[in-house]
Amino acid sequence: MDWKPFAVAIMDAQFVQGGLASMIAGYATHPLDLIKVRMQLQGEVAAVTSLAYALEGKPVRIAMPRIGPVGMCMNVVQTEGIRALYSGVSASVLRQFLYSSTRIGLYEHLKMQWRDPRQQQQQGTGLPLVKKVTAALLAGAAGAAVGNPADLAMVRMQADGRLPSHLRRNYKSVTDALVRMVRQDGLKSLWRGSATTVTRAMLVTAAQLATYDQITEAITLHKLVPQGLATQVVASCSAGVLASMVATPVDVVKTRVMNQRIRAGEPPPYTGALDCAFKTVRSEGPMALYKGFIPTVTRQGPFAIVMFLSLEQMRKILQNF
Repeated sequence: MDWKPFAVAIMDAQFVQGGLASMIAGYATHPLDLIKVRMQLQGEVAAVTSLAYALEGKPVRIAMPRIGPVGMCMNVVQTEGIRALYSGVSASVLRQFLYSSTRIGLYEHLKMQWRDPRQQQQQGTGLPLVKKVTAALLAGAAGAAVGNPADLAMVRMQADGRLPSHLRRNYKSVTDALVRMVRQDGLKSLWRGSATTVTRAMLVTAAQLATYDQITEAITLHKLVPQGLATQVVASCSAGVLASMVATPVDVVKTRVMNQRIRAGEPPPYTGALDCAFKTVRSEGPMALYKGFIPTVTRQGPFAIVMFLSLEQMRKILQNF
């Protein structure tokens, strides 16, 4: 039996290509994502640790120094081992499979549906920037809704090592995390923080995918750099930086809402995204919303490069298959 036509048909789907490219990029840049999450939660570490001592009858206020990305990386390696940099990687890969395959596939589908063949000969995609952004916003929202459970598991697994040993969740894998969350808090808990996740995904997808297409078309039209790898790298880096700038504040709030520990009979630390943002700014200052920006932008650049290069190579291989 000839499997070639079947393989081409499957791989030719934009959903599959986008998912595979993002899984590769997510795995490659996971340590930077973990460092970002740890930095975003720095302001909460002292409070959580102090609470733990208070519950033991030791009302001690812990003041922990805030460290940068390099210091955070060294701290993780020294206290938890080098393998800890890949804590939650199974959830990260699942998240990319669900989230990115949906958003990239839907974005490409909407572009195909909305394009103007007459403009395509001049502009590359035949789609104005406004329509690209609209397609990206819709695609990002859909991807976030699908991928929120894996995103929640990933954040918790990445953040677990920073807690005192008796407060850690100690998930064995993404499957274990999802099963335990459903058992303990119900099925709806898998979509905790989904409003913030959707908002972030819409911003990231618009800044990433629409920007990549727009910059690629501008570079090609004006012949600013040689076509091929150079164009892809410049467009990827630009998209990554812009995505980091617009998404970091929402990402900080999302991380804190997802990671909050809700105790039976007690009100949750945050009642929602706005409450979290307000409390964060009030207690730590407005720049707290940009915690983890350096590892975020450091990750977004390589992530975008690996993802878009992988995507372009898949398309090129399929064209010659």
